[in-house]
Amino acid sequence: MTQFLLYVDPGSGSYLIQAVVAAVTGFLFFFKNIRMYLRDKFSRLFGKKKTDE
Repeated sequence: MTQFLLYVDPGSGSYLIQAVVAAVTGFLFFFKNIRMYLRDKFSRLFGKKKTDE
């Protein structure tokens, strides 16, 4: 019978958490920039022209 002892020391655990948070933040900012770029392009192509009232 094998027994798995899972232990993560505090240094490795905090580094792992930091890497996960950095990856998620980078992922969100990357797709936010793509979304803003595409929205800008499509609003220039299909946007309604504002008229003075």
